[in-house]
Amino acid sequence: MLLAATLIFFSSCRVEHKIKEPESIRVGTLADARMLLPLFASDSASADISSLIFNGLTKYDRNINLTGDLAESWEIKKGGREIIFHLRKGVLWHDGEEFTSRDVLFTYRAVTDPKSPTPYSGIYGPVERVESIDKYTVRVTYKEPFAPALESWGMGILPAHLLEGKDLAKSELNRYPVGTGPYRLKRWITGQRIELERFEDYFEGRPNIKKYIARIIPDISTMFLELKFGGIDYMGLTPAQYKLKAETGYFRERFQRFRYPAFGYTYLGFNLLDERFRDTRVRKAIAYAIDREKIIKGVLLGYGRPCTGPFPPDSWAYNKNIKGYPYDPQKALELLKEAGWLKDKDGLLKKDGRAFKFTVLVNQGNSQRLMAAQIIKEDLKKIGIEMDIKVLEWQTLLHQFIDKKLFEAVIMGWALSRDPDIYDIWHSSKTREGEFNFISYSNPEVDHLLLQGRTTLDINKRKKIYHRIHEILHEEQPTVFLYVPDALPVIHKRFKGIEPSPIGIWHNFIHWYVQ
Repeated sequence: MLLAATLIFFSSCRVEHKIKEPESIRVGTLADARMLLPLFASDSASADISSLIFNGLTKYDRNINLTGDLAESWEIKKGGREIIFHLRKGVLWHDGEEFTSRDVLFTYRAVTDPKSPTPYSGIYGPVERVESIDKYTVRVTYKEPFAPALESWGMGILPAHLLEGKDLAKSELNRYPVGTGPYRLKRWITGQRIELERFEDYFEGRPNIKKYIARIIPDISTMFLELKFGGIDYMGLTPAQYKLKAETGYFRERFQRFRYPAFGYTYLGFNLLDERFRDTRVRKAIAYAIDREKIIKGVLLGYGRPCTGPFPPDSWAYNKNIKGYPYDPQKALELLKEAGWLKDKDGLLKKDGRAFKFTVLVNQGNSQRLMAAQIIKEDLKKIGIEMDIKVLEWQTLLHQFIDKKLFEAVIMGWALSRDPDIYDIWHSSKTREGEFNFISYSNPEVDHLLLQGRTTLDINKRKKIYHRIHEILHEEQPTVFLYVPDALPVIHKRFKGIEPSPIGIWHNFIHWYVQ
């Protein structure tokens, strides 16, 4: 009886689960979205959904070249001080209204309105004015040349006919959006799932995949089980899952695996309003005290690279001359001593009778960041710093702690645009609630260089500017730059037409099909 039961159990594990909706894709995500209008979709969970519902005027193709999206073409005039966008005709919003230049003008005004609590307020740079030449033509005039100009118009365009005269931050369209994109919202069950259905009248042609369903599963291990037993079709694996489980015959039979460097990085960020972290010597000491190689080998299992600054190695703005901080606890102690932190008889660092103790925040479900935090905790303990770890749900972490600057330190990551303009992350003017410089970094030289980098069109001159920014941020360590992880997605084999490229695998999603 025992043998028979065992055979039944193992054979049942091999059963191919019947897929209820084979022409739909179910994606696992750790966090729920918050707001879906593009100017407020500042977290990855919101941005992923918003990008399927809305289009910008421009977008990147598979080879990281800017191409038209809602704009059919454009002309650049007056040495880069003027762009004339020729819009596609016949593009429909999901409610059947036609997209026109009115929507472009409205979006520009909405994003740059000081009353709009958006982190993207500086995205359009030194725009002097935006004008509608006619229903399908828009002229953008700049005060000075703006290098990321074309990329900046990749911001999702808003429907003027539904939002004019409304308080955008309170608009119901954040919850029930109407876009021009390939998918439209069908259902959103908070904390459980967001269901999109294809837009039959999409201007690039009807998508092949009928539905895109994001299932919110805050625990990565639970998500993996859902993948294994047919609850989802796609997820980004942890290094351990990718190396130890996804290589088994069972997974090779059912799933396609991909690996490519993420265009971004993971970091330990400090609240620079905290007097302890205002001292550059303290931040550099922590950088020396962290064994990054241990994190890359032990947490990433080699699926990643060290990070030395605000650009990933694949960026043309990356400064190859910058070397990372080596693991050097003795150097860390020397810097801390210079800063007035001395060890007591119990081996704890103290200054003015106060022990060096702080809490780092990590988002729920991200096992890599949690394990990295545990290694950092042990590294810092060796030099006399006590670090506690607090795990929070993603939206709670962002909006109750990060936005309000109620944190001491945090482990997070930046997913970056292909243009190296990092003004919104590092400029000292971008520290309001909800903006991206939540660590409150301020450096006049960096501010100047960030503005210079935006208004310089010569790529060789821009390289020098961003190389200098890289050098300064590496020297000052406002965040400890930890690692650039590899993206490790897997997807069910029934999905065909996937074309891996330098920009990832989702660039041609509307052309995927099921076989």
